[in-house]
Amino acid sequence: MSMDPNIMSALAEPNRMRIVDLLRERPLTVGEIAERLQLRQPQVSKHLRVLSEAAIVEVRVDANRRIYKLMPDPFREMNVWLENYRVIWEERYNRLDDYLQKLTGNQLQEDSKTD
Repeated sequence: MSMDPNIMSALAEPNRMRIVDLLRERPLTVGEIAERLQLRQPQVSKHLRVLSEAAIVEVRVDANRRIYKLMPDPFREMNVWLENYRVIWEERYNRLDDYLQKLTGNQLQEDSKTD
């Protein structure tokens, strides 16, 4: 499975990552996000638009408030994509561990011969 580059691109900007971290707690309005991150509201709206276009957040309109929440699918997709790399690295770590144990075993045998 390939990873949607729009998701990675949207998350690459530090303020957007901070917004995602905030939205993990609960849905928030633009004003609440701006206040908590100490950013101007138009700046937050711009970041939220990028996150929305990447389908990372969705918005619900409540009178004159726009409430944003995280969408689970992009994070599931990212997890599946990363899992492929986790498997590769676990296999490499296991081979390294086997090799180190073999080296340690050989060293112990050499040490017992010299005693």
